[in-house]
Amino acid sequence: MQYKVLALDLDGTLTDSKKQITPRTEAALRKAAAKGVRIVLASGRPTVGVQPLAEQLDLAENGGCILSYNGGRIVDCKTGQTLVQHAFPPVLVGPVCEFAHEAGIVALTYDARGILTEEPDNPYVQEEARINGIPARKVDNLASAVTFPVNKFLLVGDPERMPHAEELMQQRFAGKLSIYRSQPFFIETMPLGVEKAASLALLLRTMGLFDKNLMACGDGWNDLPMIQYAGMGVAMGNAVPPVKAAADYVTADNDHDGVGLAVEKFILEEEEPG
Repeated sequence: MQYKVLALDLDGTLTDSKKQITPRTEAALRKAAAKGVRIVLASGRPTVGVQPLAEQLDLAENGGCILSYNGGRIVDCKTGQTLVQHAFPPVLVGPVCEFAHEAGIVALTYDARGILTEEPDNPYVQEEARINGIPARKVDNLASAVTFPVNKFLLVGDPERMPHAEELMQQRFAGKLSIYRSQPFFIETMPLGVEKAASLALLLRTMGLFDKNLMACGDGWNDLPMIQYAGMGVAMGNAVPPVKAAADYVTADNDHDGVGLAVEKFILEEEEPG
């Protein structure tokens, strides 16, 4: 079996428009896990926001992993062990929060209880809270409130404002941070070099595996390196054009069993004749 690790983005990929896993996709993933494929839920979400889906798929029983914070952390679901960890540079916490103020967008980060932000009622902050099923709590000054290690800052704002904000941020923090847009209204901000592909490469190395052993499914800008890196990069039918262009295969969209169909095609039918 060529593909021994299956990395799945969540929002817009594994989950449908209702943030649920379709029955056909869940059935395909359970069959893949039974064949020994290690499933990695690879998301920009915080770890706590991925956990319910990991539990739904019984990843603790079959040795799956949670890749959270866009690659900032990988946790083994069975043992609870952190396999990969990248902390946000403390010296850049203040500058990132200051940039958000200047750009007219909102910064947030996470602690063990949920989201920390200066504007918990912002609609895009509320969207992040809804996606993850966690509360958003107000702090008077986010930079001052971050007195503990964090893995990621998320900047949120109006989709029309975000392309320019991302461009300015890429310029200001060039060589200091990894910056990707995961949704039209989200800018993921991580330690330099942190993205899904780099962390998956570290995970594969610990398993004695290679990129050719990885199948990855995604839809957003932050999935592009992962799609390019994987031996089989699968773009969802609803993926942004650059992801589709980079993919080895384009499957159905996330509301029509796209992940399940791809798993059936490249993993479950791989060893069948014909």
